[in-house]
Amino acid sequence: MDLDLALRVDEPPIPIESSSLIDKNTYERWERSNRLSLMLIKSHVSKSIRGSIPECDKVKDYIKAIEEQFVSSDKALASTLMNKLSVMKHGKSKSVREHIMEMRDIAAQLKYLEIEISESFLVHFILNSLPTEYGQFKISYNTHKEKWSINELLTMCVQEEERLKHENIESAHFVTQRKGQWKKGKSVGINKWKKDGKATFKRYKDDDTCFFCKKKGHKWTRSLP
Repeated sequence: MDLDLALRVDEPPIPIESSSLIDKNTYERWERSNRLSLMLIKSHVSKSIRGSIPECDKVKDYIKAIEEQFVSSDKALASTLMNKLSVMKHGKSKSVREHIMEMRDIAAQLKYLEIEISESFLVHFILNSLPTEYGQFKISYNTHKEKWSINELLTMCVQEEERLKHENIESAHFVTQRKGQWKKGKSVGINKWKKDGKATFKRYKDDDTCFFCKKKGHKWTRSLP
């Protein structure tokens, strides 16, 4: 359809009566491309900013007007991205893979804004953003002679995340019934856990139903950290 013809080719001379048929067809093709390109670009520009862009009758001029409109915002965007990257911390709301990919995306955006972040610097940035559970992992990297690439760091962090999940699997403890602790057909037991290094006891009265299998006759309770 030659939609980009007006972007690739300069505007030909406006034909006159004495112009040849080839010149007239050439201009007609360019004028059609220019008109359709303008319509297409304007349809993809957000309505909230469309009014701030000056009207142009040529697609090249319109694109240049858009560029001039947003060139001043590059510095503000770079500052925002740098602040976001510097304060990013890995939380439990997303996986470590998603966290690293998000930081890589920010670094790529900064590179587009002509702010280069070296790979080794980004690796240290990512390591510093990991929580305390990755303390041994960080020590292992610091004592390692070879430097990791971003892809190697990503693979290692995913493996470390799986190892930490395996170690932190919640264990279940069996709570037995005690003799003489029956009241109106319901058992009275003792739930025990540790908090701040001190033992805490909490009495409960229920129908002796397991928290996990939902069957009666025994009780399981989660161990708390």
